[in-house]
Amino acid sequence: MNDISALQTCEEEWRELEKEFAELDEQHKNYVNKVAEVKAIQQKCLSGIAHQRYRIKQIGDALKKWSKGAGAEGQATIDDLKKQFRERKNNFRDMEDVLPHKNGIYLSIILGQVNVSLLSKGDKYLYKQDYEKFKLVLTIITLFITFFLLTVVNFRFVDAAFHFLLVWYYCTLTIREHILKVNGSRIKGWWVTHHFVTTVCAGILLIWPDSVTYRLFRKQFMAFSFHLSIVQLVQFYYQRGCLYRLRALGESHNMDITVDGFQSWMWKGLSFVLPFLVSAYLFQLYNAYTLYQLSYHPDCEEWQVPVLSMFFFILFSGNIWTTLLVVWQKRKAKMDTKRRFDLTNKYRLNNKENKDL
Repeated sequence: MNDISALQTCEEEWRELEKEFAELDEQHKNYVNKVAEVKAIQQKCLSGIAHQRYRIKQIGDALKKWSKGAGAEGQATIDDLKKQFRERKNNFRDMEDVLPHKNGIYLSIILGQVNVSLLSKGDKYLYKQDYEKFKLVLTIITLFITFFLLTVVNFRFVDAAFHFLLVWYYCTLTIREHILKVNGSRIKGWWVTHHFVTTVCAGILLIWPDSVTYRLFRKQFMAFSFHLSIVQLVQFYYQRGCLYRLRALGESHNMDITVDGFQSWMWKGLSFVLPFLVSAYLFQLYNAYTLYQLSYHPDCEEWQVPVLSMFFFILFSGNIWTTLLVVWQKRKAKMDTKRRFDLTNKYRLNNKENKDL
């Protein structure tokens, strides 16, 4: 009797599950249809933006032809249209933030045509936060490993494991940064190239044989890696504070990230962060000089020595030049703003004096 009752209970529970599955199946079909609808709408939006840009370009070309013979009133209309064009282009960028983007050449080589666009702004921000956490954790790990290798262990196979970690870390960073770029991060110029060059350096260190020149340079490189990890930690916490403050003031993009260098939004507190950066850059120059000297060592037979010297010099040159350029542009912008402010005050003062007369 109990067996029959248990069997009936199981049949009832199965029937309930069948009803739930029917609802689930309906929801899944609805989801598939919605995904297809979203894909179609995405393509319509992308096509519409491309069409709008094409038409704006045509109108802009026509305005260029007529601007030479336009009078004062016509020039005012042209200026107003150009202003509206700029506003419309900003609107396009906002729209494109939540639309799929094509992978660049690098991501296409690494991942193929897999779509890495995150459609939700929340998902994009979470991915950016995960990137920042990844950098922080690996920097702390590198700090402890380099201290350990500098003071306790002195075996080539352990060094090779550390160099492999660096290759993997910087390769991963380049992939993640390109995914962030696809999703709206404004990572530009040298700071993208910087990690490619560093990956090559780590790869060359990995295959450098255990020779006399390697042993002569080993301690200096471990000291450099330890120093660089400290600088990166200081820089990370400083930049994170800057970005948090700027986002709170609405002056920063949600997808702006910390970088291994100096950018214009870091201007406030320049005297704090710049000495740390310059010390790391000068250490890179010192590495290049040491390796250059080692390339003339009687026991130097490895091609890695002069090539690494060249790459460390490239890193120093790119870092110091980019930093100086940002500082110069920021100071120039500050001086231009001050000049405009002074001219405005002078104009107001002259107007006031004319009224008093």
